[in-house]
Amino acid sequence: MSTNTTARKTVRRTVLIAGLVAAVALPLGLTASAQATPVRAAKAAAAQGTVTGTASDNVTQVADFYGAYIDAKSDPEAGGRLATELRKFYVTADGLREVEKWETANLADGVLHAQNVPAQWTVKGTGTAGRVAVTLTWGQSDPTQLVVDLDRNHKITHIAGK
Repeated sequence: MSTNTTARKTVRRTVLIAGLVAAVALPLGLTASAQATPVRAAKAAAAQGTVTGTASDNVTQVADFYGAYIDAKSDPEAGGRLATELRKFYVTADGLREVEKWETANLADGVLHAQNVPAQWTVKGTGTAGRVAVTLTWGQSDPTQLVVDLDRNHKITHIAGK
């Protein structure tokens, strides 16, 4: 291979890498200094997408449930079956009966308190033991605010609108 061909391939590879970095970095709002190297851009992108939690934490449990439940409801093929299994795993039997009663009265999903699937969700502590706040967002409409109560085993016992 000639030196000229090798140089052109190196330039193409460098341009391709720079383009990929820009495609990732610019939408994330990274500054020019963060865009300077692919390693910095990759680290910054990874840091923005980090999720942590523990199995013994109510906020983590509710976030895990809502994330998986919304994903399941978004899947037209397996969604119904998986959503049912997730309910059984994360919600107590009494809580399930309450959710089903709410669904009958409101003709909507009792976990989401809506007829459709939200585009975004947020879970945070309320400062009260055994209680977590959930915000479900559907684009431009007002978000739905829920309060989720849990037992000592981190199982959901009650879901209510604010």
